[in-house]
Amino acid sequence: MLGINPDIRKSHTLTGEFYRSEVIFNQVIEKIFARSWHYADDAGCIKSNISIQPINLLPGVLDEPIVFTRDKNGKAHCMSNVCTHRGMILVEEGSKSRIISCKYHGRCFRLDGSFKSMPAFEEAEGFPCEDDNLPQVPFTEWAGMLFTSLNPLVSFEEIIRPIQERLSFLPLDKMVFDASRSKDYFVNANWALYCDNYLEGLHIPFVHPALNANLDFENYAYEIYPYCNLQLGIGNGQADSFDIPEGHQDYGKDVYAYYYWLFPNLMLNFYTWGLSLNVVEPTSFNTTKVRFRTYMYPGAEAVFEDSPLDETEMEDEWVVERVQKGIQSRMYKRGRFSPSMEKGVHHFHRLIQEYMSS
Repeated sequence: MLGINPDIRKSHTLTGEFYRSEVIFNQVIEKIFARSWHYADDAGCIKSNISIQPINLLPGVLDEPIVFTRDKNGKAHCMSNVCTHRGMILVEEGSKSRIISCKYHGRCFRLDGSFKSMPAFEEAEGFPCEDDNLPQVPFTEWAGMLFTSLNPLVSFEEIIRPIQERLSFLPLDKMVFDASRSKDYFVNANWALYCDNYLEGLHIPFVHPALNANLDFENYAYEIYPYCNLQLGIGNGQADSFDIPEGHQDYGKDVYAYYYWLFPNLMLNFYTWGLSLNVVEPTSFNTTKVRFRTYMYPGAEAVFEDSPLDETEMEDEWVVERVQKGIQSRMYKRGRFSPSMEKGVHHFHRLIQEYMSS
C-alpha cells in the first residue's frame, strides 16, 4: 500500500502526504493506535489494595475512557469506564472506593468490573447478563508501569521480550517514578516525524553536540526485532557507562545508553541512572505531545544531573518542526534510506505499512 520495499537498499521512505494528510491520519488512529500497546500510567496509581484510577487513553485521538483498579485481594484490573446502562462516564478521579457507582442512575460494579446492583430493574427479563458487566481491557504491569491496548494485534510479552532478555542484569523492578523530573513537550509536527528522527543516529553529530560528545559515533549500532528495535549508544569514555556482567553479550563494551523503541510510539531510553520513557502522543495530524517520564534507581540522582536530556529534546524539536514545514512543499515527494544508519526508520515504515494494510 505504501510502497516500502523490504530491502532497505532499494526502498523509499513514506511519502510527504503521509505526514500532512488528515485523512491518512484518521486511518492511522484506527489501524495503528487502536491496535497497539500504550503506556497508561505509573503502576503506583493503584499501588494499594482497593484503589481506582481512571485514564483517558490518548486524549483527543483515541479518547477512550478506561479505569484501572486493584481489588481487596491485590489483583489488578483494567476495564471500560463507561456505564453499561446509558453510557455515563463512571469514574472521574482516583479513589479508594470498594465499588464503582454510576452517578446518573445508581448502577454499581465491583472492582473487577462485574455488575453488582441497579435500582428499578426488578421487572427486567434476562437481567443482569454478561453485557451488563464492564468490558475488560487488555493490560499488563511491567517494571512499575501500566500498559494497555484496546485491541492488540500482538501480545505485550512478545514485544517486550528482547528488552527483558537483554537488560535482565538491571534492577528494573527497583525503578521509582520521579514526577519532579518528568515533563511534557508539545511539538508542531506529525507524530511519525518525531519517531523518524528518534530512530536514526545519523543526525547526532549535526544536531546534538552535547550528546555526541559522550558517544563513539563510529561504533553506534542498530538491532531490529519484530516489533521493537535498539540503538546501542557506545560511549567514548567521557561519560558514565553500564557495569555489564561477564558473560553478557555486551560485556567489555562501553555502553552509554540502550535506546529502545516499541512500535508505534514508545521510547525506552535506559541509562545508568534509570529510564527515560518518552511517550509520543499525536494530538492532531500535525501536532504532537511527548510525555517524558523519569524512572530512577535509588541513589542515582547525581548521575542524572549530568544527563543532557532537555537540551537534546529542544534540538530534536527544532529539527522536526522544520521538517514538518518542509514536507508541505509541492516539490517534496519521498526520500531514500541510509542502509547503514536508518535501519530503524525503515523498520518503522515497514510496520506502518503492515498495520495499515491489515
